Amino acid sequence: MAPGKAARGGKNKPSKYGKKHPNSFAPRKPNTKKPKTKNAKTKNPKKNKIELKDNHPVEKDLKVEKPIKTVVTSQILSPTERRKFFVDQFQSANGIKLSSLELESFKDSYFPKLSESISQETDNLGKHIKDVFGSSWKEVLCEPQLVEGKVDPGSPAVLVISASAIKSLEMLRGLRILTKDCQALKLFSKHLKIDEQVALLKNRVNIASGTPSRIKKLCEMEALGLSRLEVVVLDMHTDVKGLSLFTLRQIRDEFWDLYKCYFHQKVLQGSLRVCLYGPIPIQSGRGEDESEEQ
Repeated sequence: MAPGKAARGGKNKPSKYGKKHPNSFAPRKPNTKKPKTKNAKTKNPKKNKIELKDNHPVEKDLKVEKPIKTVVTSQILSPTERRKFFVDQFQSANGIKLSSLELESFKDSYFPKLSESISQETDNLGKHIKDVFGSSWKEVLCEPQLVEGKVDPGSPAVLVISASAIKSLEMLRGLRILTKDCQALKLFSKHLKIDEQVALLKNRVNIASGTPSRIKKLCEMEALGLSRLEVVVLDMHTDVKGLSLFTLRQIRDEFWDLYKCYFHQKVLQGSLRVCLYGPIPIQSGRGEDESEEQ
C-alpha cells in the first residue's frame, strides 16, 4: 500500500494542514440553497416620491415647464418687442432694475424696424441703412467733404458695433454701396494702430465699424466725435461658437460700459436710434424639460 493513502473503506488520513481529505465514495449532500437571480432586490416604490405637508406623495421626476428660447431676426419683431429685448439685456448685464418712469423713457421709435422684404444678412446692411435714413441717405452717408458748422471731422452718422474685428469687417463689406466716395473707418485694434485711426478721424467720416473697447478708447481721447451720430447698429450675428455681442461676457461688459458712458443719454433724448441687426433670441412659449440657455 502506498504511503499516505488510506485503505478502501477506512478512515481518511489527516493532511499536514489538519483537514481530512473527502471520501470520494461518500454521497454528496443535495444543494438546498436557492440560486441567486439578477435583480433580486425589489425597487422601493417610495424611493422616487417625496412627502408634502398634506401627506400627498408626488413623483420627483415630474416634468417642469420652462420657457423656450427661439432665435428670430429682428425684422419680424414689433417695435415693442425690440425695445423690450434691448432693455432686458441692459438690466440683466448691469444687475439693475429700472423704475417704471425710467422704462417710459425708452420709446419704441428709438429702435427702428427694418424692411421685412430684405433679409438681415451682412451683405444687405447697406440697403437697410438707406431705408432707415430715407430720402437724406445720400447727403448724410455718401458726401465726402467737411461742412463747417454742420459736419465735424471724425464724427460718423452711423456706427456699427461688432463682437470682433472679423465680424466688423463682414459688416463693412455689406456697406460698400454707401462707402465708394467716403471710405468707412475701421475702429478695432487687430492690425491697426490707434495713432493711425486718430489721424484718419481728422477727416470726414460718415460710417465707422469696430469693437466696443477700441471705440470707447477713441471717445476718451476725443478723437471720435458723436455730434453727427444718428444710428448705432448692433451686430447680433453669432460666431462659429454661437456667441455674439450680448453673449460673449467680456465683450458684452465692454459694450454696456461704452453705452452707459456715451450713448445712454442720447438714446433717452431721442437723438440716437439703436438698430438691432441679425438673429435675436426671444422667449416664444413654454415647453417641457428644456435646458436653460447658456
